[in-house]
Amino acid sequence: LPREFVSELERKFFWWEPVGSQPRSDARILAQAMSMAGFAEVRRLEQMPGCERLAETMLRAEPGWIDERSWEFWRGRLMRATGRQIPDAAPVRSFDAGSV
Repeated sequence: LPREFVSELERKFFWWEPVGSQPRSDARILAQAMSMAGFAEVRRLEQMPGCERLAETMLRAEPGWIDERSWEFWRGRLMRATGRQIPDAAPVRSFDAGSV
């Protein structure tokens, strides 16, 4: 992805500093944009990185990266556009209460 585009998304959709010394990954930035984008931005995301890249972002998303509502929205759009299978639900953290 063009660095300018990724930097623009990061400035727009993150208002907090990265945790630790590592910069945010492009996938994390795309996932945040996918969760928060308005419709004009949705169309831009579909054009700039493209539907294949967005589907890959969903398939590699970590828990909490994409909210449930956005997951469902993008899942339908990207499955239709790419023909790829995307899980019904976004990944979630699991806590094993029995190990405490």
